Amino acid sequence: MTMYPKVSLAIPLHNEEAVIEELLRRARATLDHLPNGPHRVLFVDDGSSDHTLDHLERAAREDSRIQIVALSRNFGHQAALTAALDYIDGDVVVVMDGDLQDPPEVIPQFVQKYLEGYDVVYARRTNRKESWLLRSCYFIFYRLLANLSEIQLPLDAGDFGLMSRRVVEHLRKLPEHHRYLRGLRSWVGFNQIGIEVERSERHAGTSKYSLWRLLKLASDGIFAFSIVPIRVAALLGAGTIAISVLYAFYALYAKLFLERSPQGFTALTMLLVFLSGSLLLFLGIVGEYVGRVYEEVKGRPIYVVGRLIRGGSELHEEKDAVSPAHILGR
Repeated sequence: MTMYPKVSLAIPLHNEEAVIEELLRRARATLDHLPNGPHRVLFVDDGSSDHTLDHLERAAREDSRIQIVALSRNFGHQAALTAALDYIDGDVVVVMDGDLQDPPEVIPQFVQKYLEGYDVVYARRTNRKESWLLRSCYFIFYRLLANLSEIQLPLDAGDFGLMSRRVVEHLRKLPEHHRYLRGLRSWVGFNQIGIEVERSERHAGTSKYSLWRLLKLASDGIFAFSIVPIRVAALLGAGTIAISVLYAFYALYAKLFLERSPQGFTALTMLLVFLSGSLLLFLGIVGEYVGRVYEEVKGRPIYVVGRLIRGGSELHEEKDAVSPAHILGR
């Protein structure tokens, strides 16, 4: 690869009006220093209720490189990333969050690795600035998921990274609704490498990932890439049956040869409570898998686009219902 690629930067936003000006300044400055421009920026407004979309429209009128996909409501971070990949164009795509915890100044390093032959270059987050509790949860989750997953998932790697056009094309073909894009990125394969990137503090505003949304994202990652929880339920059931059979033999032996019956009302109560709790827990786990099958069977779209804007002008999606990327493409 000798020719410098056309870079497209994909950024999902939800109620980030306090960050936009600084985000635009740093993103533009980074892209301006890349050869073979102009390079593009695609913002996906995920149903913001503040003035985020107004700021984006004003920026698009001033800079033709800026494109906007405004979703009809808030569909969630992973759905917004999916929309970005569907509507973006370019030789390579860099995905990053809009809170500036992902520094755009790292993009040239990503592109350099691409020029060396890598299709995916992801950021391995170091020196996170969150609380020790949140850092600990992230540390445990990434290692738990890596051990449970049937494919090799990188540790401490978020969505921030570069993907070649062919990787993006393959991701567009994946229709699943409960998406864990950093896992799907690994599933696609090709040459992948990670580089260490310091995780910055949020520039302004507050995180839109509540505890519930973090737990949902974690569960999506586990249930999308592992069936180990179901296997654990089967193993626990088999172990319980084995212990019950052994205890039955012991009770029979004690009755016939020791002339006494085993005692233990407290132990029996604890055993019943333990088994009942285990059954409810694994019934819930099975229900999670069944619920995801139900969501897929309904066949609803992952997101709904309300408006498409390029260079300050609104476009109409009906012009190309087959390939959305061509609507905002070069």
